[in-house]
Amino acid sequence: MEKLREKIIEELIRALGDPSRILTEDFDLFSYSFDASFGVFKPDYVCQPLETAEVVSIIKLAGMYEIPVVARGTSTSLSGGPLPIKGGIVLDFSLWNTKLEIDPENLTAIVSPGVITADINEKADEFGLFYPPDPSSAHVSTIGGNLAENSGGPRGLKYGVTRDYVLGLEVVTAKGKVIRTGGSTVKNVTGFDLTNLIVGSEGTLGIITEAILRLIPKPVATKTAMVSFDDLVDSGRAISKVLRSGIMPSKMEIMDQHSIIAVEEHALLGLPTDVEAILLIELDGHPLALEKEMELVSNACMMVNARHVQVAKDDHEAAQFWRARKLVSPAIAKIKPTKISEDATVPRSKIPEMFQQLKRIREKYNLHLVVFGHAGDGNLHPNIIADARDKDEMRRAEKAVEEIFETAIRLGGTLSGEHGIGNMKSPFMEMELGKDGLHMMRLIKEAWDPQNILNPGKIFPEPGQGFELSHD
Repeated sequence: MEKLREKIIEELIRALGDPSRILTEDFDLFSYSFDASFGVFKPDYVCQPLETAEVVSIIKLAGMYEIPVVARGTSTSLSGGPLPIKGGIVLDFSLWNTKLEIDPENLTAIVSPGVITADINEKADEFGLFYPPDPSSAHVSTIGGNLAENSGGPRGLKYGVTRDYVLGLEVVTAKGKVIRTGGSTVKNVTGFDLTNLIVGSEGTLGIITEAILRLIPKPVATKTAMVSFDDLVDSGRAISKVLRSGIMPSKMEIMDQHSIIAVEEHALLGLPTDVEAILLIELDGHPLALEKEMELVSNACMMVNARHVQVAKDDHEAAQFWRARKLVSPAIAKIKPTKISEDATVPRSKIPEMFQQLKRIREKYNLHLVVFGHAGDGNLHPNIIADARDKDEMRRAEKAVEEIFETAIRLGGTLSGEHGIGNMKSPFMEMELGKDGLHMMRLIKEAWDPQNILNPGKIFPEPGQGFELSHD
């Protein structure tokens, strides 16, 4: 076996032509064994390609020896997408950030997979353009990971998710072929929509090596309000009320009382800690229109028992409001060391009922469960704060997560609004898709990757696989 390993390393070095971009030492491999979810899975080799031809060579080598291949950016995934759970080769794309070209005439950007997401919007801004997808990890996550997981973010309410801004892709298939999907045109209805199939496939169908992204004109102005509620369920009713008012906010985020208290104890921002929830609502568009639209939004919230609507008087105050939302994750992480972050999503009309069910689940399992997230599109983030060393607490957390997923699906929702499936949610896939629906997806996977070398163990549950957060 050791001779085979040495032979594979030699061939990987030959494929990249640079031994410094092949990592095989234990301490290096351990650095690639985890992401932001659960579980530690060490790869056998790490390669850091910088061009498509190198990826082709590695994939052909992997096929020859039937070695699993897992693509990875900066591993901010919360669902286990880049975990090498079967070992094999990790393709680290974080160094491949060399192409970020803006075409202002066609409102497009061409990017290599390792480009940091926030850098795309920053570059587009120089041309008065805008790249809307904004996952919370945008300042550290790579666009390749966003494409693999079909990431979302607060602006998903008005602007959609990553998939809605992808015009075309360059992809290396499991056989080492390079294909182009889509193109640079806004309209493209030629044949099957392989672009949409590959975005969100979590690296199980092909390796994305370049993307053409759609940009839009930058909104002229924004206006933000913080709305407080004495009843969490009323805040859910307010979301539907605002959306039925004819106004489409660019962001509509919720923080429950547990989130508010955690942030206030963390940063002393002057948040109202005696309310059950606050909504942060951002409108964008022409400044004159925003005045009237904010008035309509305020009235809609007051009609469903909002206690107070505070409209930010300037950009600085608006930034302070949003700072509160950005601090939720670091603030709750101080309560206990283990954060179980989910993104079960329900139809907007079911948000009040989902809130009630989350309250029930919190009490039933006696857990520190906080709720925040992108409430405007039903994409809630129930977070359980626990201690992985407390086995009883982790078992209760496992049961609570299962019940959260079951509840979301019973209400017509989905397992994931933006985090993806990975290995964390694969045991629940049949519950949402049904046996036949999951089988159709398996057939696609088998057709594209008959050797099952591309990110094996993801999306599709394995026989007997259950949901586990702790291991005895």
